[in-house]
Amino acid sequence: MTDALKRLSEEGVAIWLDDLSRKRITSGNLAELIDQQHVVGVTTNPSIFQKAISGGDGYDQQLADLAARKVTVEEAIRMITTADVRDAADILRPVYDSTQGQDGRVSIEVDPRLAHNTKATVAEAKQLAWLVDRPNTLIKIPATKAGLPAITETIGRGISVNVTLIFSLERYREVMDAYLAGLEKAKAAGIDLSGIHSVASFFVSRVDTEIDKRLDALGTPEAKAARGKAGLANARLAYEAYEEVFSSDRWAALDKAQANKQRPLWASTGVKDKAYKDTLYVDDLVAPNTVNTMPEATLAAAEDHGRITGNTIAGTYEQARAELDAVEKLGISYDDVVQLLEDEGVEKFEASWNDLLKSTEAELERLAPSEG
Repeated sequence: MTDALKRLSEEGVAIWLDDLSRKRITSGNLAELIDQQHVVGVTTNPSIFQKAISGGDGYDQQLADLAARKVTVEEAIRMITTADVRDAADILRPVYDSTQGQDGRVSIEVDPRLAHNTKATVAEAKQLAWLVDRPNTLIKIPATKAGLPAITETIGRGISVNVTLIFSLERYREVMDAYLAGLEKAKAAGIDLSGIHSVASFFVSRVDTEIDKRLDALGTPEAKAARGKAGLANARLAYEAYEEVFSSDRWAALDKAQANKQRPLWASTGVKDKAYKDTLYVDDLVAPNTVNTMPEATLAAAEDHGRITGNTIAGTYEQARAELDAVEKLGISYDDVVQLLEDEGVEKFEASWNDLLKSTEAELERLAPSEG
């Protein structure tokens, strides 16, 4: 074992776990990860909950109670997922307190079927914040076009947000703008800005997966040389945009009002191609005031053989631009790739949510008490 996770934390990278289940909560595993692996936050998504609940460990009693009450399947899912998030938030509360609210956070996502409906997304965000009822919750809102005004409105109401499914640099700038607009709205309403936090989840490995697939189809030496570089380049240029926005005059006015910067969060950090080192999206995305949310396998790999050598983003912007340009010159459209990934991201979460609805409905029927 190395102390790579400790060094990563010392470099200003908050380590969050990209997974949650009731078994992880009740077994003491989450508390152990916080205590021993420097984990200071948890992210969830519809796919994670679908896997946890369909796996069945620890949910039968609550499902039986919900079945006895004859609740709808949608209500059952909300009761189950918010219970897990509430319990995880309680376990992480000491971290939240010791970091003045920056970490110790647990994220829960709005219903992905609402991704293209601004008003419904805001209503769902308010409902989730009320249901979980913990100050260290982040409500996840996807960075779709309809999601942007929902982010502004939700932040403007004083609700902390994790913006998810960001793939493009242009969309990331729109996300930061939506956050600042939300803070300005909150400030005008007299809300204390120091209590509002946000992260922007910029996806990494999926960019490489899609672009590498297109490079492989080309099959040229130039295409082969460009493999595995776009994901890191894209994320590094996102950090450049973050530095620019959060050193602007607009930000300075909010900073004076005790607002918190919206940290970049590196998501989709599990390596999909076995040709690449399994800690690629950890070792090579080290910079202050960032978050890296890792599936457990990536967390274990980083702990075992991660190579943390200091800031690996500073000074890379020119090279990153050249690497994305090289892909574009090969005829692969960046704009086409990032739009496809956003569309697919929403579709995948919708599919997981629908699978969750089906499996939960089957469990409610199985556990329903007999009449009489």
